[in-house]
Amino acid sequence: MRRRRFLLSTAGLTGTTALGAAGCATDGQVTLKVLVASYDKSVGSSISDQWDGLVDSFEKKNSGIKVDLERVPFEKLDRTLARRVADGDAPDVAHANVFAPYAEDDKLYGADDLFDIRTQADFTPSYAEAGSVDYVQYGIPFLASTPRLFYNKELFKRAGLTGAPTSWVELRAAARALKGIGVKTPYGLQLGPEAAEDEALSWMLSAGGGYAGLSGYDFASPKNVQTLTWLRDELVTAGLAGEEPGGLSRTAAYAQFLRGDIGMMIAHPVLMGAADKARFPYAHAAFPKREGGAAAPLGLCDWMMAFKQRGHRDACGAFLSHIYSADSATTYGGGQSTLPVTSSGSDALRADSAHRALWKFVDQMPRAEFQPVNLRSWPTVRAAIRKEIGSAVVRGGDPATVLKSLDTAATRADLRAP
Repeated sequence: MRRRRFLLSTAGLTGTTALGAAGCATDGQVTLKVLVASYDKSVGSSISDQWDGLVDSFEKKNSGIKVDLERVPFEKLDRTLARRVADGDAPDVAHANVFAPYAEDDKLYGADDLFDIRTQADFTPSYAEAGSVDYVQYGIPFLASTPRLFYNKELFKRAGLTGAPTSWVELRAAARALKGIGVKTPYGLQLGPEAAEDEALSWMLSAGGGYAGLSGYDFASPKNVQTLTWLRDELVTAGLAGEEPGGLSRTAAYAQFLRGDIGMMIAHPVLMGAADKARFPYAHAAFPKREGGAAAPLGLCDWMMAFKQRGHRDACGAFLSHIYSADSATTYGGGQSTLPVTSSGSDALRADSAHRALWKFVDQMPRAEFQPVNLRSWPTVRAAIRKEIGSAVVRGGDPATVLKSLDTAATRADLRAP
C-alpha cells in the first residue's frame, strides 16, 4: 500500500477565487459531496484528523455549504469512484489517482472554472501540465512527490565509497563495492507489482527514454531497450540487484533498506520520517544520468477533481480554494512526505529551515516528468507494466520482446477505450 502523510503546509496556494476569498454566497443550503482516501496510521499522522479540521473551518467560513465527507480506504478509492460515476452518483469533489477518463467524458470542471488566474498560474507547471487533457487542466495536483537515490552512509563508508554515484558506471561500481562487503542487495531494483512503473521510468528517463512520444506510447524505443538490457546484464545477472527484482515491492524495499539489507535505491520523502525516527544513517542524491549528471526526475501525485453532475461549480471552487489556501496550510499542515504543488508553496518551504530535509526534493519538481496519466488507457497499461516489466531484466530475459509486448498492450488498451 502507498503510505504518505497528509501535508497541506507545502501544498498551499496563495490565491483563491473571489468566491473562496469572501465565503460562498448561495441561494439556500448546498450539500457538497466529497470523496477522499483514508490511510492507515503506520507512517505519519492520520489523514482523518486533517480532513475533519479542514471541513470544520470551511463550513464556518461558508455558512451556505455543508460538506458531506466520505472516506474510502485508499486501495478501494479508484474503484469506488468509477462505480459511483457509472451509477450516475458522482461526488462533487473527489480525490483519486485517475482523472483522464472523466475529463474526456466531459464530466469535470476545468481549473479555470474553479480558480482565478493568479491561483492557476501558481501551480508548478510540470504538475499542472500532467493534470491536463487537450491543454485544459482537470486534475488538480495533490499529495505530490518526486523520488531521489537514497543510500546507506554507513555501508558506503565500510565499502570505501565517499559519496553517491553520479553515473551508471559509478552506480555499478558502488554496487560491486557493497557486494564485496556482504550487502545482500546492493541496489534495490523495485520492479514488483506495487510500483514497477515508477522504477522502470526513472531508469528510462536517465537514459533519455520514456513511456511515450509525441504520437503516443513508445515502449520499444532503442533507448528503452538499451536501458533494460543494461539492468539485466550489469545489475541483475551480476547479482547486484537482489534475487528477484520483479517481486520487490516498494514497501518491502523500504523495510529492507532500514534493516541494512539494501545499500541504495530510489525512494520518496516518506522514507525519511521512518529513517530519522530510527536514527538510520542515510543520505540521498539526484538519480544519475547514464553518462553522468542529474537525470530528469520522476513526478508523482494524486489528483483532486470537481464533477459537473450536481451543478455545484461555485461550491466546488470555494472548497478547493479553501483546501489550497495559505490559512489551511498553516493550520493543518505537518509531516514531511508530500511536496508543494505551487510556486508560492515551494518558496515558503524553501524559506523555512524546519523543512530543510525537503529542499532538494522541491528543487527537482519543476523538471519532473510524468507517466502518461492524461491518457484514458493509462491504468490498463500500468497494470501491464507491473505484470511484465520484471521479466525483461532476469537472467536470460528479452527486453526488446517485453517492451514490444507492452506496446501491443497499449495499442489494444487505446482501442478498447471508449
